[in-house]
Amino acid sequence: MRIVFMGTPDFAVPSLEALIAAGHEVCGVFSQPDKPVGRHQNKLKPTPVKECALAHDIPVFQPAGLRDGEALAQLKELAPELIVVAAYGRLLPDEILALPPKGCINVHSSLLPKYRGSAPIHWAVVNGDKETGVTIMDVVAELDGGDILAQVSTPIDPDETVETVHDRLAALGGELLVKTVAQIGDGTVKRVPQDPVQVTYAPMLSRALSPIDWTQSARAIHNKVRGLNPWPATSTDVISGDTVKIYRSAVLDKTVSAQPGTIVAAGKEGIDIACGDGQVLRVLELQAPGSRRMAAADYLRGHPLS
Repeated sequence: MRIVFMGTPDFAVPSLEALIAAGHEVCGVFSQPDKPVGRHQNKLKPTPVKECALAHDIPVFQPAGLRDGEALAQLKELAPELIVVAAYGRLLPDEILALPPKGCINVHSSLLPKYRGSAPIHWAVVNGDKETGVTIMDVVAELDGGDILAQVSTPIDPDETVETVHDRLAALGGELLVKTVAQIGDGTVKRVPQDPVQVTYAPMLSRALSPIDWTQSARAIHNKVRGLNPWPATSTDVISGDTVKIYRSAVLDKTVSAQPGTIVAAGKEGIDIACGDGQVLRVLELQAPGSRRMAAADYLRGHPLS
């Protein structure tokens, strides 16, 4: 099938590679504009999807927007049968949605209708969900509101971070996408409307989410550490008085009577802090201001705690 692919970050790369490997004619790739990097912001870094496309000699288009007519003209010239979107980062206007004869579909990293929006993997982990998955859906004007074409689920380990869930979902998304495109091609795909009663949202992340509330349960704080790793990362000032980022933690099978946020032990195994439910969270990896990420035991060698 003749396909235009729209995507930007690492999550979208396995989907693009899967389409290419399946023998589809990916005639063009749309990705977000390159971003400046470096100390002086004087170098442009291509998006992961752009790098993948160029490695396969696929034309890349990086419009600043989709509503000025330029992108529409480029798409008309490419004449795709189908548009596939995976974490592109822009909403498609109606005239683009109406262009390909077989429609526009999206690879979304949640089990819709749960977690529509920009950060579904993070919120699934932060909320302590036991499973998540990938949905292939029709793209419509409503954010992530199209009919469901296919889904696949995967369990979330209670101690794994967003990074590992992300990579697993990216791979699953590529596999599911190829199967779904084949069904679209032979006319066997089934469309299931989303239940509006079950809709939830996964809003964009920000540093405002970082501070830890030690009156919460140890498990809730642990889930937040896992769900905000590596960015924006959780943070606390109870260890040194300065804001320290926490990257890895563990819930201990013991209870204490100390006030929430009290350090109850510190040693080679980590820094143990009392939580609101009486349980203890052990900090395993952290980053102090002006320093690198390190094991809590390494931090304690230079910053002993009584």
